[in-house]
Amino acid sequence: MSWQKNDALARIREVGLIPIVRVPSADQAFRAAEAIVSAGIGIAEITMTVPDALPLLERVAKKFGSQVLLGAGTVLDAQTCAAAISAGAEFIVTPALDLGVIEAAKQHARACIPGALTPTEILTAWRAGADMVKVFPCGPAGGPAYIKALIGPLPQIPYVPTGGVTLEATADYMRAGAAAVAVGSEMVNLKALQNGSVDAITATARKFLEAVREGRS
Repeated sequence: MSWQKNDALARIREVGLIPIVRVPSADQAFRAAEAIVSAGIGIAEITMTVPDALPLLERVAKKFGSQVLLGAGTVLDAQTCAAAISAGAEFIVTPALDLGVIEAAKQHARACIPGALTPTEILTAWRAGADMVKVFPCGPAGGPAYIKALIGPLPQIPYVPTGGVTLEATADYMRAGAAAVAVGSEMVNLKALQNGSVDAITATARKFLEAVREGRS
């Protein structure tokens, strides 16, 4: 299934949570994706740092189809952006601001969530056509208080805090006004994957979902 861009963005806003899969092997990443789908989240961002990330995107897209909104993370250039979209990515995430990636995602009618930290970077990303802005690394920059401070002068931008987002802070991020949070190792625990404890990842993912609901209620 190919998602319409607006539908993809609506799903991210509705769920409020983007699990980031950044692990040392494609098989571990696939198992993590299975655990995320089992948790009922239906969104997964697979980073380009995973070995054989592009074939992995194809594998996950083929296996889960419309059950998962699949994203490509750590996209550093326009060429990788195009390749990830060809492999099945429905949204593109960058760790830093690269205007070429935003433009490439726009050309392919895919949602783009570029990384930015300062107000200048965030506004530049938004004006370049970002659909949401990943505030990274948000935890070290001040966490929920930093999101709240950004929303004051720049309320029109949907923020996705990333980097150091903990289960304990998730509800506070939502109360501060975040559109969604993106979570990596706090949810997709490598030790659990290595031990074959994918149920632990599913359980943690559900706790994060509950924290998002709590923060919004």
